[in-house]
Amino acid sequence: MSQGTGGAALRVLAVTYSPGRALDGFLESLREATSLPVEVVLCDNGSTDGVPERAAAAHADVRLLRTGGNVGYGAAANAGLAGLESGYALIANPDVRFAPGSIDELLAAARRWPRAATLGPAIMTPDGDLYPSARDLPRLSTGVGHALLGWVWPGNPWTMRYRREDEAPRERTAGWLSGSCLLVDVAAFHAVGGFDPGYFMYFEDVDLARRLGQRGWLHVYVPAAVIVHEGGHATRREPHRMQRVHHTSALRYLSGDHPGRARSPLRLALRAGLGARMVVSYVSGRLAAGARFQRRAKDVGLPGPEDLGRRT
Repeated sequence: MSQGTGGAALRVLAVTYSPGRALDGFLESLREATSLPVEVVLCDNGSTDGVPERAAAAHADVRLLRTGGNVGYGAAANAGLAGLESGYALIANPDVRFAPGSIDELLAAARRWPRAATLGPAIMTPDGDLYPSARDLPRLSTGVGHALLGWVWPGNPWTMRYRREDEAPRERTAGWLSGSCLLVDVAAFHAVGGFDPGYFMYFEDVDLARRLGQRGWLHVYVPAAVIVHEGGHATRREPHRMQRVHHTSALRYLSGDHPGRARSPLRLALRAGLGARMVVSYVSGRLAAGARFQRRAKDVGLPGPEDLGRRT
């Protein structure tokens, strides 16, 4: 078990790729998200908008780490945690805004759950929908049902079971937590080799959770901590490429669940099915968008995005 930060600065990683104005909101909201001093590392994958450079020049506690190119989300995060051996660190997308005190809530939960390797907040969209960020690990049964029906029937039983959207938000364990904002136990993270760089984007958080879980670590959802995640920047810039990456990552993950020669027909079927779904997603915006979220944050007692400036 890692021992807290001991009063030292909390390392906060953001993987950047021309983040634009969103990074300003990230840094501004971070100041009230924790009472600890922070060390912000911008793991930059080749930005061309100059924003990470300006942020590092303007803020003494912001450091720019160039990864050498667009190496992917997991590989960049791994680079940002290099040299840090223990304690906790926060990994977050640069288009996240934190509610006041949200990171302190995650750190408090870490003290309550000493076997937690990752802890994640409640995540809202800018429209006030509650993103289902604490899910079960994908299984073949729920995964196929969710992939085939989620986009046309969001309330189908496979999607609801996988995303656990019929549960009231409460502090609990989950199969995996969204990598868009994660407090990680650094020692546990390094013990399993960090993120698998073979995932360029998507499913690196699911894969990390699976490997940590196999070692007995837990993943804890902490809805007392709230963030807003804008999301979709990469998808809007390169929609077809991101759909291809998403489906390739899904295939990599599910194939890893079914290794060996005897299961090669199943892996071939997964490849064919996900390939067909990917092609359809190129022309169907509805399928590409996936299953709609089923709950509003305020309907389940969480603050809306407009309340983010108030301490929750």
